[in-house]
Amino acid sequence: MAKKKTAMDSVKLARDPKRPHIGEFIKYVCSDFEELHGDRLVNDDRAIVAGFAKIDDEKVLVIGHNKGSNVDENMASNFGMANPDGYRKAMRLAKLAEKFSNSIVTFVDTPGAYPGDTAEARGQAEAIAKSLEFFALLKTPIIVVITGEGGSGGALAIAVGDKVLMMENAVYSVISPEGCAGILWRDGSKAAEAAEALKITASALKKLDAIDVIVKEPAGGAQNDHKGACEAVKKAILSALKEVKKLSKDELVEARYAKLRAMGNFSK
Repeated sequence: MAKKKTAMDSVKLARDPKRPHIGEFIKYVCSDFEELHGDRLVNDDRAIVAGFAKIDDEKVLVIGHNKGSNVDENMASNFGMANPDGYRKAMRLAKLAEKFSNSIVTFVDTPGAYPGDTAEARGQAEAIAKSLEFFALLKTPIIVVITGEGGSGGALAIAVGDKVLMMENAVYSVISPEGCAGILWRDGSKAAEAAEALKITASALKKLDAIDVIVKEPAGGAQNDHKGACEAVKKAILSALKEVKKLSKDELVEARYAKLRAMGNFSK
């Protein structure tokens, strides 16, 4: 009898460096990608990649965390941990997408926002809070895809959308299991117990209505078949876009607001 997959198993899969990253999603999901750079205030944060592209016939703005696929890319992109500049870049380009009536697709994969003193000095908390407000009120369709780790505010900053898709082996949480175990029990070895309690898996979050769609991965996980995993994500994105584009701009914002307000309300 096959062993039941635990929440910690999902965490390990979500963190697998061989999983597809933003580069693979752009390659297999998009065409005509044109990357844009900079927040026009400080610099170009490589932890956030963004640019205009097409998904079949849909013109979209793609925004995604960039963990990198090798050591050099990991270092250049700060392992996907964005500074305030990255979130401000995302907002700058999202405003352009709204102006040109382009939909937005975000790919979320980060352990969290960068917690360093330089990030705090440049307004990390303010940038995340502003991003939450900004995307909530944006008058264009937004599709969110949790592809690996959806870590805390660093993930939430670009995860406000009309439809939230989540890959089967991804995780999405307010804190890492290790961090939670350290706070609750002062014992990092209890990370597996914390992972179960946090309800961070795709199946658990779907039951709580925190996400809308679980995207099935190829046998053995997305790390074994990048193209197959990306094709499944592409299909789910196009289906979600077709649904939300039926709404007017005002209806879109109203529905997104209602969706956000309903989160955390578990009474029936």
